[in-house]
Formats: sequence, structure tokens, C-alpha cells
Amino acid sequence: MSGVPKWGSGQEPAPTHEEIQARIGKRLDDVAKILAGALVAVAGVMTLLGLSSDVVFVALNNDSWPIYVASLCAILAIVCSIVALLVHPTRRGNLWETVVLILGVILYMVALSVAVIGAAKAAGGNGRPTITNIKVDGPRPNLKLSFAVHADGVETGASIEVFVNAVRADLSEPVVESVDAYSSELRPNDKGVVEQRVSMPISLPPQAAGISIMALNAGDGTQDECGELTRRGPACARFRVP
Repeated sequence: MSGVPKWGSGQEPAPTHEEIQARIGKRLDDVAKILAGALVAVAGVMTLLGLSSDVVFVALNNDSWPIYVASLCAILAIVCSIVALLVHPTRRGNLWETVVLILGVILYMVALSVAVIGAAKAAGGNGRPTITNIKVDGPRPNLKLSFAVHADGVETGASIEVFVNAVRADLSEPVVESVDAYSSELRPNDKGVVEQRVSMPISLPPQAAGISIMALNAGDGTQDECGELTRRGPACARFRVP
């Protein structure tokens, strides 16, 4: 009876084929459970990169495709993990579960990568300038004009042009053609931000009814019209001066 293992010899019976497949299936199930948190992980990455709910709403309003793609890939990754959990732990089942999990991991990595792109794109302002803090002091014709120009996400080689003109009663036609009361070309800093505060004297001729301020992206092909429905159109401020 030398072929029979003795009690206490430390030898254990070899696992059966079903037990081996069950162990492999359990490990794959653990991976599937981890992958099920893909949506939470992607949301966490977006939050760490400064993509708050307000910025998400702005990105969705601007039809920012990375946000949609990242969300779709994360949801598909969760679907893959759920499908993997439902596969029966047989030899063929474990093979299919492995394939589904590989697909889920790919979708998960795509979701993370696109989320980073979406966060960077949505967190910036796409180079759109804004004009704020407009103030006019003093008696006419010698006035003091103050305003601020701000733009986020301006490309390194781009610039923001700012123009100030005295305009007629329609607030669009300049009093003097081809002559600007003020003009500047602003370059972004290392973070792609343009920030300028202007305080200047301005003398209005008798035929001038108001002041026009325009800030636009220079050389990007957009038209210099304030009413244009473009993603990166100019910012304009027009007001009458009594």
C-alpha cells in the first residue's frame, strides 16, 4: 500500500479541473469588481483636474465631445465587468470572461485618457475673451475710461487684440475710420491666460455718441462682428456717453 498517501504526510489531493476553473473564475471576478468602479475612478480624475460640476455643465453646453466619450467608455467598461461576473466558471467561460475583461480594461483606459483631455479642454475658456469692469469718469469731452480684458485657454502662438473707438449714434460706426483710440495685442502667459486692466484718457469728438470696446482672437479666421454665432467670436461692449 505504498501508493496510498499516509495520514499526516502533508500531501493534499490534487485539485480537480472544476476547482481550478473555479479559482481562475474567482480571480477574474475580482478584476471585474475592480473594473466596475471605472465610472467613479473617471469622475475622480476629472475632479482632481479641476473639472467641477459647473465646468461639466459648461462643457456639455458647448458640446465638448471628450466628456461624452469618457462617460460612454466608462459605462461600457462597467457593462463589461457585469457581463464578466455573469459568465459561468468553465474553461470556455473563463476564456470569454478574459476577453470581456480585456475589452473592459481598454475602455477603462480610454475613458481615463479622454477624461484628461476633456478636463483640460473644458477647464479653459477656449481662448474666448471677456470685457469686464467698464467705468467712465470725468466730464465730456475729456473722459477717463477703465476696463479689464480676460481670456483663458489661449494658445501659445495666439493673441488677443483689443480695440477702443469713439462711435456714432448707431454705436457701431466709428467716428474716424481706420484710426483707433486704443489698440493692443496681448500674448498669453505660460498657463494660456490673458489678463489686462486698462485705464486711459479718451477725448470724444462732438459727433461721437458713445464708445465701443472689442476684444477678439487674432488671426484665427473668425469674423470681427459682435453678432456672429461662432464658438470663438469677439467680445464687444458698446455704450452711450451723455
